[in-house]
Order: sequence, then C-alpha cells, then structure tokens
Amino acid sequence: MSVRLGINPLTWTNDDLPGLGGDTPLEQCLEEGRRAGFTGFELGNKFPRTPEALGPILDEHRLSLVSGWYSASLLTRSVEEEIEALTPHLHLLKSLGASVMVFCEVTGCVHGQRETPLSHSPRMSEAQWATFTERLNQVADYCQAQGVQIAYHYHLGTVVETPEEIDRLMRETKPSVGLLLDTGHLAAAGGDPIALQKQYAERINHVHCKDIRREVLADVRNRNLSFLDGVLNGMFTVPGDGYIDYTTLFEGLKASDYAGWLVVEAEQDPAVAHPLTYACLGHDNLRRFCAEARLSIEPSTH
Repeated sequence: MSVRLGINPLTWTNDDLPGLGGDTPLEQCLEEGRRAGFTGFELGNKFPRTPEALGPILDEHRLSLVSGWYSASLLTRSVEEEIEALTPHLHLLKSLGASVMVFCEVTGCVHGQRETPLSHSPRMSEAQWATFTERLNQVADYCQAQGVQIAYHYHLGTVVETPEEIDRLMRETKPSVGLLLDTGHLAAAGGDPIALQKQYAERINHVHCKDIRREVLADVRNRNLSFLDGVLNGMFTVPGDGYIDYTTLFEGLKASDYAGWLVVEAEQDPAVAHPLTYACLGHDNLRRFCAEARLSIEPSTH
C-alpha cells in the first residue's frame, strides 16, 4: 500500500480569516504547491466549484483534487435538506476523482470568531447527540453509495473537538462515517494522535498533517485566546517543525495499510511564514517521515 502527498491552500490563503493571503492568486498556490513536490490540493475559497472549470486548471498544474471541506448543519437541517445542500460539493469531488469528503458539523462553531475564546466551544446535549449521529449516519450512507466517503473532521471550536467527543462519535456512528485524523487539532485539544490512530485505524480515511508549537499552544490556553488568535500567533506549523512524533504515527499508518492522502494543512500567517518555504519544508519532512516508517509514496498520476 502507498500514500499520496497533498497540501491545503491554507498555507497561502486562509478561509477562516480571508485577510490572510487575500491578494494571493490561486495560480500562485497551485504553482508553488506543485514546485514543492505535492501531487494534489484540497479545495479553498479561491477554487472554482464546478468540475468543468476546476478540472482543466488542476490538469494544467499536473495536480489531483484531494478533497474539500464541507460545512454541515445537521443539528438544524433534516437529512434531506443536508443532502440537497451537499450535492454540488459531492458532484465536484466525485467528478474530479476525490474519494473522501472533509465533513464537519459547524452549528454553533466559534473557530471563525476571533473575539471568542476556545473555552467557549459548543457542546451538544444528549438530545442533540442523538439527533446528530442519527442524521450523520444517514448522510454518510448516502455519500458512500455515491462513491465518496465522509471523513469526519473533529475541529477546535466545534461540537466534536475533544478526545472524549471523538470517542463518542465513533461509538455512535456506522463505518460509513470515516474519521479524518488531524494531528494538530487533536494535540491542541489534549489528545494523542498516535493513540487515536491505533484505536481507530479501520475508520481513518484521511489525514491532515499539521504540527504544534508547544509554547504557543500553552499561551493560547493560558490566556484563553481564540482559535484565530492561535493561528495568528503561530500555534500551528508544518510537520516536523513542532513536537508531534510523525515517524511513529506513520509506522502505525503503514501497519494498518492506510492508502489515502497525507495532507499538509498548517494555518499560518503567510506574511510571517513564507508559503513556498513552508510548503517545501512540509513536503520534505513528510517524505523523510515516510521513509523512516517505510511507508511508500505513490508517484504522481499526472
């Protein structure tokens, strides 16, 4: 089994804080990402959202579509309403060969609010958990039947953030609900990416690789800052530039025959963290960690 190396455009331009890299054109993101060595990109706010428009652009840069974030509202929408809302996104992913959908429930989320500290992350009641998981199972079954599996993205500032909430999500959902292993969000919420990988190896269908600057995370928690203030202060960085043990994590992925994408997704201020420099660093470190773990990398299909 082999993996593929992709990147998210957050290195260049930020969806949650559009002022970060707001003037950076999509062409620069794609050109520099390919130059750094990546073979695929996740979607960002500057990407066209029809296969007819996006496909030729990615082909020009010899890039694959990895996946793309979907903001779900299952606590306020019916299953039918959610399926209707996600259908254009599902069509785009399926048409361009992506097999997973990055899926996150955003009802009540605070990660896009710079004035709201992370301590104010939303929590679900027992009734909300029951509603959420029942609807999520149905939507996941539908997506899987269409050839694209949900990769649920636990995320700081949302209703599924902590290790305990992730455990409950996995207990109360069907195998059609895949799990996105995001190293940075888990570590920042007090979890252990290596332990999570071992526990849910069979459910993990997508991996986001971001590292943590320990001292910045401690400051964010100590001063009760917001998610966006954490990003601006440099809480996240690319793999190998923080304290997460990626070699051991990748050894676990190899043992479980993981064969999906490893995606560098490290929100930073591009005015402080030069995007091409960090893209190259992230790519080179991923290759090194894969080599140390004897995890094979699939060559580009373009």
